Formats: sequence, structure tokens, C-alpha cells
Amino acid sequence: MDWKLEVVVVPVTDVDRAKLFYEEQAGFRVDHDSRIRDGVRVVQLTPPGSPCSIVVGTGLTEAPAGSVKGLQLVVPDIDRAHAELVARGVEVSPVQHFEDGDRVDGRGGLWNSFVFFSDPDGNGWAVQEAPGRR
Repeated sequence: MDWKLEVVVVPVTDVDRAKLFYEEQAGFRVDHDSRIRDGVRVVQLTPPGSPCSIVVGTGLTEAPAGSVKGLQLVVPDIDRAHAELVARGVEVSPVQHFEDGDRVDGRGGLWNSFVFFSDPDGNGWAVQEAPGRR
């Protein structure tokens, strides 16, 4: 039996601001924006080409806004991903790699080229170049 990760809840303070960021700046597709009942709103967004989505909303989690760190996307071309994020106005790190446990500017070897950004609440994302998908 396959077990597939479908959705990750990302806690935010302002649902509309988060929706705008993820749609217009991060380039995610809005799958739906639903009010389930009073106090519960679910906005599901999916990164381009991903089978897994994120959900922002109200009444979904008790986790504090900005507390999710280490969300990770993979792309075939880290330089192109960096350029797309910059063009959309995302504050993104330069291309970096890990060397002796520290982040260092510049490309690394296989599986070791990243860019990092945060949403307006501080939820942290890494974008990693996946070898063989470039």
C-alpha cells in the first residue's frame, strides 16, 4: 500500500496575506478557498508540479504562526528557481551549499545547492536542486 503525503498545514496570522504571497510570489496554484463553518477557513495551495499541497487558514492548528521551518521543495535548476523567486519579489537567499555544517554562498555538489526563503509570518522554506532533474 502506498502512503502519500497530501497536505501540510502552515500556520499564519493573516490568511489573505499568506494566500497572496504563496500564489503571486511563490507561484503556487490556489486549489480552493473554502469556509467550512464559522471560524474555519481552508485555503489549499500547491507548488507547480507537486503532488503535495499546503493549507493555510483559520481554525486549523494551534501551532503559532511562523513556527514551521524546514519545508522543502526540489527543482531541476536552482539558478532558474532563484531567478523566478527574485522576479516575483520574494526575499530569497543567494544560491548556497553546505560545507562542514555551515551554509556557504555558491553552488555545491550533487544534492547540495539550495536557496532559502520565508513567508510573511516566518515559516521557512528550502529549495534544493535535485540531480538528474535539471
